[in-house]
Amino acid sequence: MRRLLASFAFAVLGAQAGVVLGQDMGGAALTPGGTAGNGGTGGASGAGIGTAGQGGETNLAPATPLQAAPNPTITNRAGPGQVQAPSTREARPTQAGPTSAAGYPTQRNDFQGFIQASTGSALPLFGYDLFQGVPSTFAPIDNVPVTPDYVIGPGDELYIRAWGQIDIDYHVTVDRNGTIDIPKVGVLNVAGIRYQDLGGYLKTAVGRVFRNFQLTVTMGRLRSIQVFVVGQASRPGTYTVSSLSTLVNAIFAAGGPSVNGSMRNIELKRGDKTVTHLDLYDLLVYGDKSHDARLLPGDVIYFPPVGPQVALAGAVKTPAIFELKGKTSLHQLIEWAGGLATTADTQLATIERIKDHRSRTVGQFPLDPAALARTVEDGDLVNIYSISPKFSDVVTLRGHVATPLRFPYHPGMRVDDLIPSKDALITPGYYQRQNLAVRVQALKPGQLAADVSHLYDEINWSYAVIERLNKNDLSTTLIPFNLGRAVLEHDPSQNLPLMPGDIVTVFSKGDIGAPAEERPIVVSLEGEFRHAGVYQARSGETLRELVARVGGLTKDAYLYGSDFTRVSVQKRQAEQLQKAITELQTDLQRAALTRAQNVTSSEEAATLQQQKAAQEGLLARLEQLKPTGRIVLELPAHPTVADLPNLPLEDGDKFVVPQRPSMVSVFGTVFNQSSFLYNPDKTVADYLRQAGGPRKEADKGSIYVIKADGSVVSNRESGVLVSSLDSMRLMPGDAIVVPENFERTTWSKDLRDWTQIFYQFGLGAAALKVIKQ
Repeated sequence: MRRLLASFAFAVLGAQAGVVLGQDMGGAALTPGGTAGNGGTGGASGAGIGTAGQGGETNLAPATPLQAAPNPTITNRAGPGQVQAPSTREARPTQAGPTSAAGYPTQRNDFQGFIQASTGSALPLFGYDLFQGVPSTFAPIDNVPVTPDYVIGPGDELYIRAWGQIDIDYHVTVDRNGTIDIPKVGVLNVAGIRYQDLGGYLKTAVGRVFRNFQLTVTMGRLRSIQVFVVGQASRPGTYTVSSLSTLVNAIFAAGGPSVNGSMRNIELKRGDKTVTHLDLYDLLVYGDKSHDARLLPGDVIYFPPVGPQVALAGAVKTPAIFELKGKTSLHQLIEWAGGLATTADTQLATIERIKDHRSRTVGQFPLDPAALARTVEDGDLVNIYSISPKFSDVVTLRGHVATPLRFPYHPGMRVDDLIPSKDALITPGYYQRQNLAVRVQALKPGQLAADVSHLYDEINWSYAVIERLNKNDLSTTLIPFNLGRAVLEHDPSQNLPLMPGDIVTVFSKGDIGAPAEERPIVVSLEGEFRHAGVYQARSGETLRELVARVGGLTKDAYLYGSDFTRVSVQKRQAEQLQKAITELQTDLQRAALTRAQNVTSSEEAATLQQQKAAQEGLLARLEQLKPTGRIVLELPAHPTVADLPNLPLEDGDKFVVPQRPSMVSVFGTVFNQSSFLYNPDKTVADYLRQAGGPRKEADKGSIYVIKADGSVVSNRESGVLVSSLDSMRLMPGDAIVVPENFERTTWSKDLRDWTQIFYQFGLGAAALKVIKQ
């Protein structure tokens, strides 16, 4: 659709861009420089979209916007009801200009600018959106029947069939003299004959030669005619249109009036007479097309300057700027706008009026019959105001409640009248989560804990508040009260009296930070527990105490390799990781700049470019890492529940105890990355030998071990020697990482200490995969 509009725009601007409307027989397409090429091929019914002429240039940027090929003319006929591009027109920018997202012209006339400066909002010209987009008249309408009063003329195609004593199957075009030549019958003048009389006329003519026959005649392609669009039109010029076209068809083809043109008094001139005056408001508002007229060759369509204008803004269905024609009442103006909006205040409207082209006055009135009958004048700005959102004599309940509502106020009303029972404080979310019980089996691991956590988003019984407006000085007063004592105990000191306009807000413990002993703590215990599940911890309860309270661990539990994660830690780790990545990015950029200054050959420059690409890839992967919030519990090699730390629990904590693994893994720059059976007698050196040992690219001094409890031990750690790491015995689930020798590539050297840092953020295997890539 947009390409169709663009093609048409280029065509009517004189084919500056080498795109014109082609015809069914392939017209000549004009290209910049005046070179004619072969035009596009349209449909059988009329004009199609042609491409730039073959052999001609296709430069879409004309050297001078106002210079076009002189008087480009398209001579082929259009289909019935179809409008071609203007065949001759002044090459200048259209007055309509570009359109906004809403479809209205972005250019505006003086009155629009005046209204915008006065109201702060841009009002459209009423009805102008009708002409935005592709006019429906461009669509071929060959199947539309020819009306009986259609007058035959040069260029019309006739299909004549006769049978009986004579056999005729004849396709003929009326020539420029208005005649046709029927074999064995002769030349007949058909111009000026109405279509309803054509069959009888031809039968009489053929009957002079033959007897005992039947004859029918139908219309083929209709002739095209040329009309002129002048005045304050959006796209003035000469248009070639179908002989079935009417004034309304041509108005749409010309894009309607410009922003300074009239919609109320469009004239169709024929010779020295005015055939009709068309008021487009009749068509827009009432669907009345009675003043439309059939076009004839040489007709002139004149758009006079816009008449008096008024603006209607505010609470109406179609705020706009309207053109006046004769005396117009306020009632009629509102009717054009589609009537009052539902929110209109019928007691308040204003008219801003220009007085003697020197000053402005303002009148205020209710929309009573007398006001609706008053006449509006040129330059008026009518504002229809909306009703106030204020409610009279109501009290509002909102917040953590079953249904936030407005209640009618009555004298003596108190808090417990708004909240008669505890059920009024159960939110819909509680029941929605409760209904998840039927889908519990479909939940992913860990999802149940998160959902159940919300079940304990409990009411804050110790605090609620009344918001009250002081009508004396319009200040707001907050009146706190104890919700539990008001609703559960009906304590008169807390069950406060209410006033009209009061707003009562109920909070959950999550809305306002309640004391620690009042906040619910929900912890998820997963894996090898005797009774794994989601538990509400007691106030101040520790991890050790909770595990013991729920029955302890199974015999297969591997407590040393347990994974304890915390939401608050995860958030802090994410912040720290982002800061670390930012610092790494800065370091890499600084190092790259230093190396770039020392580049002396094309080979070094290519290498530097490869390093830069590798750095960017690494940073992109690091951005994808998500900290887990893991806390290393620092357990002994063979811990029991009694060895768990006395760590006070927080809401959202998760403790996972796996089964005892039987493997130790080796990753990195070794000959065989794999997992090997755990043997308590084997050391790091033993597992490295099983993996084939470090490759020559390995950085042997940077080997480190990721312990099953989440801690990291490396050769760089203070007090740990290479030999001591080699002789270190491992635990099931431990992993040995042999990094590449970062000294081999200058930019990788900057990453020397980052692997251990990532594990301090609880990134686990995810970070290892990133580093391996």
